[in-house]
Amino acid sequence: MTTLTHDTPVVRQTLATSGLVLAVVSATAFGLSGALAKGLLEAGWSTGAAVTARVGLAALVLVGPALVALRGRWELLGRNALLLLAYGGIAVAGCQLAYFNAVARMQVGPALLIEYTAPVAVVVWLWLRYDHRPGRQTLAGALLAGVGLVLVLDLVAGAQVSAAGIAWALAAMLGAAYYFVLSAQHDNGLPPLVLAAGGLVTGSLLLLAAGVAGVVPLRFATAPVHYTAGTVPWWVPVLALGVVTAAIAYTAGIAAGRRLGSRLASFVALTEVLAALAFAWLLLGELPRPVQAVGGLLILAGVVVVKLGESPATAPR
Repeated sequence: MTTLTHDTPVVRQTLATSGLVLAVVSATAFGLSGALAKGLLEAGWSTGAAVTARVGLAALVLVGPALVALRGRWELLGRNALLLLAYGGIAVAGCQLAYFNAVARMQVGPALLIEYTAPVAVVVWLWLRYDHRPGRQTLAGALLAGVGLVLVLDLVAGAQVSAAGIAWALAAMLGAAYYFVLSAQHDNGLPPLVLAAGGLVTGSLLLLAAGVAGVVPLRFATAPVHYTAGTVPWWVPVLALGVVTAAIAYTAGIAAGRRLGSRLASFVALTEVLAALAFAWLLLGELPRPVQAVGGLLILAGVVVVKLGESPATAPR
């Protein structure tokens, strides 16, 4: 019997195929969160309560596998306490809170597309912080994304848009950019699953503390949640938010990144936008206007160009 190794074409193809499947599963699961959350918000939940439920449930699901991955190396948690605090507070809780506040004030698709300009913000950060001047290709991608953002917001036609919704979506974009910067740091010794679970646990604790202090309103409701496809009990979208759009999404995304590499995995992750638009249509009846659809395509094209323009030298240290 022939023993397969990781260097054989069969194994490489198997890993690539499974990686693509996992990446699509992760992106699809993440894309479901906005539509599910909007239904809860319209049923009386506060954004803080929806985010706390999502992050808390995901933390409960992932803490076990994370402890296995940690393998008793408790000193890693102490050494990276500030990293986990920043990751949980900004990249996890802060980013999701901003995104849910955005979808409470505007359509899911435009809110997510604004958030997806985060790679451009990362380029600006690397330029200002590390003097990594972007090349022409990266600048062209940033320009494409900028034009797309104007079209997504329908500013050319003078459409009425929610200033608060845009501000929250931009805040989510900054949180996502911070997530990319922190996730790219490989010298902390933390396994990816431990970093994800640690951020979820920290984010949950920070949200609960903010809720007790009255900084973040935590208003839960038990009323049925109405979607275009039908009405469901409140616990159905809550479980889906925590287990599907967070725990499964994070786990599948981490596994996909290990099989595909960070660059290819990040390209496949762009399908989250398509999934979010599809779920917003199926569950909420939301469809972007034609000009917004064109803007969305420009944003995605710009992000792809920015990513293609990346080089090892532009990775954050």
